[in-house]
Amino acid sequence: MSLENAVTAFAGFMILLSVALTYLVHPGFVWLTVFVGANLFQQSFTGFCPAASFMRKVFGLKTEAELARSGDLLHNTR
Repeated sequence: MSLENAVTAFAGFMILLSVALTYLVHPGFVWLTVFVGANLFQQSFTGFCPAASFMRKVFGLKTEAELARSGDLLHNTR
């Protein structure tokens, strides 16, 4: 899985989780949704995403460009 796909999947999961927590636990969890949305918005302009930095360091994920250069993209299409 590429870093970009992992970040997108993580953001989608966090939004769904925050909506469920808002509905089931407490309305204040809506702020988690706001935080995730604001983070995605700023990342689109700055290119910096804390989750991407974490995933790169901890899980060793590579960007799509890095995978394409190394030829791993062809082998990791599943």
